[in-house]
Amino acid sequence: MTVLTGETLTDAGIDGIALKPSEVDVRRVRDLDVRRVAVDYEGADHVPPSDAFASLAEEFDVRATVPVRADGFDPLGDDGIHSSVPPEVGEVFVAGHPAYLTEQRERRRAIAPRMSAAIDGATDPWIGTEGIERVALATGVTQFELLSDTTASDVRALRTAGFDGEIAVYAPTVLTGDEDAILDAVGEYAARRQPVRESLPGDAPFDSRARGDARETLLSGCREYALVGDVSAVRRQVEAFHDAGVDHVVSYPARGLDAVLPS
Repeated sequence: MTVLTGETLTDAGIDGIALKPSEVDVRRVRDLDVRRVAVDYEGADHVPPSDAFASLAEEFDVRATVPVRADGFDPLGDDGIHSSVPPEVGEVFVAGHPAYLTEQRERRRAIAPRMSAAIDGATDPWIGTEGIERVALATGVTQFELLSDTTASDVRALRTAGFDGEIAVYAPTVLTGDEDAILDAVGEYAARRQPVRESLPGDAPFDSRARGDARETLLSGCREYALVGDVSAVRRQVEAFHDAGVDHVVSYPARGLDAVLPS
């Protein structure tokens, strides 16, 4: 089984990493040979302290995910948490995953005016496009797209239509060709995507226990919604995205940070 190290991360063509602070101390990324670090939002309780952000910003292009509808991040209301993030840290503005928003208050807030206000007050922001593609495109800033089975064709269409801003792709990554490892790492994630979910039998497991047609469906979904394979295979996928017009590929290490740290 291939283990990803700091050197092979860039060998695979990946120039950034996404971290979930509920899973790992974000400061552990220091040993990786990447230029960009994106810190995901998983609720206010998991926002790293400002000194952790400041420390990372000394070595990396760091971006904090900012859910514009959430209390503490609302540019038209309470933005106390966002304002505590050091100014040298960039932003990825997102609508916010419903799982991290209160149903009766935060989810009902209008997205477009908050995105406009947030971007007006930012320098070189990125915007997460998931669920708000038209709003995101209208801003003209760097589009941060979630990897899907149509990413390459969608990006080509944007470039053909004249979009000349930057485009980044967020990609769960498993740097091994071992099918069991792939399924255990991103099988459940792939199964949440509608085309995969609708093709699976209702009682199918979403990991390496899958067999027969369900296993092949899951593996196909993993290859469409994540970067999987050895270093050379992933590099070919990344190069294909660059050829289509993608500027940056940001990897979420689906097997955990230990799998991508030098041994």
